[in-house]
Amino acid sequence: MCKYEKIAIVGIRGYSGLELFRIFYYHPEVEVTKIYATSHYGEKLSEHFPQLEGLTDLTISEFNEEEIMAECDAVFFATSAGVSQKLALTFIDNNFPVIDLSGDFRLADLEIYNKWYKNTNLKNEYLLSGQYNLADIGQAKANYIANPGCYATATLLALYPLVKNKMIDLDSIIVDAKSGLSGAGKGLSDASHFVNVVDNMSMYKINSHQHIPEIAQQLKIWNSNFQALQFSTSLIPVSRGIFVSSYAKVAADFDFETIKNAYEQVYATKNFVRIRRQMPHLSDVIGTNFCDIGLAYNPVTNVLSVVSVIDNLMKGAAGQAVQNFNQLFGYDESLGLKFMPSL
Repeated sequence: MCKYEKIAIVGIRGYSGLELFRIFYYHPEVEVTKIYATSHYGEKLSEHFPQLEGLTDLTISEFNEEEIMAECDAVFFATSAGVSQKLALTFIDNNFPVIDLSGDFRLADLEIYNKWYKNTNLKNEYLLSGQYNLADIGQAKANYIANPGCYATATLLALYPLVKNKMIDLDSIIVDAKSGLSGAGKGLSDASHFVNVVDNMSMYKINSHQHIPEIAQQLKIWNSNFQALQFSTSLIPVSRGIFVSSYAKVAADFDFETIKNAYEQVYATKNFVRIRRQMPHLSDVIGTNFCDIGLAYNPVTNVLSVVSVIDNLMKGAAGQAVQNFNQLFGYDESLGLKFMPSL
């Protein structure tokens, strides 16, 4: 009889929690056995999400770390910032596998973490216990995986060949990133009100988005000469998706063909990164774990443009989390993630 890995999801009622549940429903080696939220204990998940009627009888439970460690093989935190730093410490102490979709353990420097996440309670030894793993570049090894943010994923995959191979002037990087409304979570606000979002576009968190330090941290690892980048974020009237336009001056001795070849070589063996012959559309990746990348070069200005698109709930959250889980547990990393884009 096949042994399934038993999974717990904390934060089941959020967008990413539900996306995790959807992915694992089709995963051949995994069974979701415990789901947790902050309310509605004892109620069936299908009572709150009628589209799941007939698909699951799971009920929502109150968080119980001892129950998870006794009955499950891993736990996913699909929660907002500040939750896992309080609830995940026992798992760290017991070396129990955690995939964390929040930003709580993404940064290795406590001072930088406190600056961007406004928190002074997390001890440095806990912060350092997490492995920040961009699944298409690294390999999940630690029992606490800090899943990259959606903006960070699209930006880092776009810039990796350039920064790693020193193909651009590092002080010239400008990133213009745009997100669909689901990236803001389910919390209600004026900014996410339908009337304010539809037929509109707005810039937010200018020079202050919390994904900036994790992008900078990783770029510094790839190239120690990196210092900073210009990064802006905007909200666009779509339900899901990340559209990132990155710009940089090409370094001397590199031409466009060499750069294109570098992208193709770096990502040739990657299951979920596609280098497109034309600029990608956001709709090309919705509902999938793909990151599509397109390149263009202006010889007059010597500026390279790199467009990267992902589904923020898939590659930017739940999809990459499952990819990290597959790596950590020794499965083919694409297991359960072979979704075709909707046409």
